[in-house]
Amino acid sequence: MPDLKDECTVMAFDYGTRRIGVAVGNTLTQAGQPIQTIAEDGKEARFKAIESLIKEWQPDLLLVGLPCHPDGAEHEMTVQAKRFGNQLNGRFGLRVEWVDERYTSAVLEGNPEMRDNLDAQSAALILEQYFHEKN
Repeated sequence: MPDLKDECTVMAFDYGTRRIGVAVGNTLTQAGQPIQTIAEDGKEARFKAIESLIKEWQPDLLLVGLPCHPDGAEHEMTVQAKRFGNQLNGRFGLRVEWVDERYTSAVLEGNPEMRDNLDAQSAALILEQYFHEKN
């Protein structure tokens, strides 16, 4: 289990039913770098793409954005994001943590420069929020 006092690589996912944004960062720089939006059809194709990224970046920890209503109440996408995180843990044997992502898309949608690759940008914000909360 990585300790954030040690340098480790962290990969974050902004889960969606059609697209999954992916970002990577490390505990040294505590900055998130958007790397890809996975939009392959079918669950197995998506996990194959994720497997390729995990082999390339070799993260020590995975983060999954957890969507909730503004008041913090869970909804259907919350359940699906939790299931996705559990599947990541089961398939790749890496620790998974969830990060509240209630406002990441709203922040990005208001910034025209970040609208391209919105899902991967959201994953980068999830990662940076995680680093901020752990300090």
